[in-house]
Amino acid sequence: MRIVLLHSPLLGPLTWREVAEHLGARGQIAQTPAWPRFSTIARDFYGSLASSLAATIDATGDRPVVLVAHSGAGALVPALMAAVRTPVLAAIFADAILPHPGSSWFDTAPPALGAQLRAGANDGALPQWDLWWPPGALARLVPDDALRARLVGELEPIPAGFFEEPAPAATLVGPAAYLQLSSAYSDEAKVAGRYGWPVLSLPLHHLAALTHAEAVARGIESLAIKLVGGV
Repeated sequence: MRIVLLHSPLLGPLTWREVAEHLGARGQIAQTPAWPRFSTIARDFYGSLASSLAATIDATGDRPVVLVAHSGAGALVPALMAAVRTPVLAAIFADAILPHPGSSWFDTAPPALGAQLRAGANDGALPQWDLWWPPGALARLVPDDALRARLVGELEPIPAGFFEEPAPAATLVGPAAYLQLSSAYSDEAKVAGRYGWPVLSLPLHHLAALTHAEAVARGIESLAIKLVGGV
């Protein structure tokens, strides 16, 4: 059994590294593979991201996996499940958007945010993720200057095409659960509850994997046990 921690494609694998260390200390096998950089992809974003990460997962072990998707990685889970050869036992969405087959990110995002990002586009690319936040907001979530600098160092501008591309028609396979970390994802947690998924809400924030890694690791482990009967 492996717990594969999927960072948002708008962020980097640093998001999950301390959580992986805590899971390892609890006896779990936890991995933090990286999605390919957007600068290496010209089109078919969902397919390219999923096939690349699937190859990494397949090459780094033969144990079945529990996928844990943070933030924007949630939309990529069905495509990844379709691409990977390794058996996927379950998926956990951690403060993540839910799959939206047939719709684009812009179709599902709040209209004001979509308009803001389109207005900031430059030569077909949207601003990197830290520039989406009001001044000082990111520092309040991640007050450690060195850690925040490492987080920002993994970011890059995002092609507008990724946000405009409809997600493929792939569907989730197997059980799923939702780990809510912030009030911003309360709607997604409610939808997950209506699906009959186990839902665990922690009163933290969207980047809690960086600042409250032990609590997040415990939450992931408890949901994984509910889904697959032990890890």
